[in-house]
Amino acid sequence: MDSAFIPAAKPLIGDEEVAAVERVLRSGMLAQGPEVAAFEAEFAEQFLQGRTAVAVNSGTSGQLLGLIASGVGAGDEVIVPSFTFAAVANSVVLAGATPVFVDIEPVHFTLDPARVHEAITPRTKGIMPVHLYGHPFLVDEIEAVAAEHGLAIYEDAAQAHGAAWRGRPAGTIGAFGMFSLYPTKNMTAIEGGIVACADEDMARTMRLLRNQGMETQYANEIVGYNNRMSEVHAAVGRVQLRKVGEWTRQRQRNAALLDEALAGIDGLTIPRVADGAEHVYHQYTVRIAGGERDRVRDALRDEHAVGAGVYYPIPNHRLPSLQRYAPGEDLPETERAAQEVLSIPVHPSLTREDLDRVVSGLEVVMSAGG
Repeated sequence: MDSAFIPAAKPLIGDEEVAAVERVLRSGMLAQGPEVAAFEAEFAEQFLQGRTAVAVNSGTSGQLLGLIASGVGAGDEVIVPSFTFAAVANSVVLAGATPVFVDIEPVHFTLDPARVHEAITPRTKGIMPVHLYGHPFLVDEIEAVAAEHGLAIYEDAAQAHGAAWRGRPAGTIGAFGMFSLYPTKNMTAIEGGIVACADEDMARTMRLLRNQGMETQYANEIVGYNNRMSEVHAAVGRVQLRKVGEWTRQRQRNAALLDEALAGIDGLTIPRVADGAEHVYHQYTVRIAGGERDRVRDALRDEHAVGAGVYYPIPNHRLPSLQRYAPGEDLPETERAAQEVLSIPVHPSLTREDLDRVVSGLEVVMSAGG
């Protein structure tokens, strides 16, 4: 390979982030200072239409604390997709509840509302849909099911900073919405998470849970965790907030170019955006039919220096860590997606030449066949 490798994902860190880290380190205020509070306020203003944001040390922490603050615990069931990262089901288990795996719809890879309806039992406490790849779940239909049965919605918006459904931002739809700030997400704080809270009571409980159960030092009100975000991480997040809007627009421009260029390739299905959805393209995920996905991925890497990822190759209900929660589960669309999906580069650092290489590489590899 005589040309530079194009990675499937790439964190964007500039001089401003470096300067922010140095500023905080030199301040001597490394924890529980003004940066976290400012980051929470700025994130809420930019993305949450009035909801309160609570910062934590990871997206998974936010998901777990959100469930606990929502009253999820032993004896409860929470409906989750199997086609996603394991943190979704892990957080349910860690809260003491049982994850109930439900199949996805085949177009946007999000929870199938009809299957959700079928999975509800007297123990069901809520539904945790995922805005997968940056595309919103089917909000209208999931909300209708939840309302019919008196269930809460807990949003996994880990990949959906700025995504929206009919003008409603991801993270503002359920009892809480969790955003990840991991390095490969659409924006990062090096590591961390943000939880959008539906009301101030939940926000206060979240603050207690993240900080050993106290708001005032040594005045512990409940049993809590040590899940705080540091000042350094918050400072990086504040810088990234100023950039993520343009990065998202670039992702969307890149996706539009890929849509046009890849639409006619046999055996490949491009992403579709639902009517009313704002897709932020955390991933640009295609389907490769006929059992060819792994060959295509490997050939792109080895012959064209183009990275591509499989998100996710093993459904959660088949993982050794979670299998006991789904004995004999039959989720055909989940199984098919795990065999066919391939995420190709769409990140904002791509040049037009990079995108042309991605397209030409796919054309060559797909035409070669098995």
